[in-house]
Amino acid sequence: MDIVAIIAQLIGGAAGGAATGKAVKQSDLGNAGNVIAGAIGGLGGGWIFGSMTGMGGGDIGAIIGQLVSGAVGGGVLQVIVGFIKNKMMA
Repeated sequence: MDIVAIIAQLIGGAAGGAATGKAVKQSDLGNAGNVIAGAIGGLGGGWIFGSMTGMGGGDIGAIIGQLVSGAVGGGVLQVIVGFIKNKMMA
């Protein structure tokens, strides 16, 4: 995996985590928490998607795929972490 793919996954994950945290109020971790959880999930989501599809390279299609898979992975991890945190606090 090259650095461009990692950066795209981090950016997509951070955006996905932030958006999901604001959309799903029960899982909101605050701005910083949403972005951090999203970025970590973006790396995981991009890695899983990339290994399943074999998508690589630096062309625009691969970068968009990494952004989208990062956003999805970031959103999913943010919701999971947010729900776990809120259940533990209750």
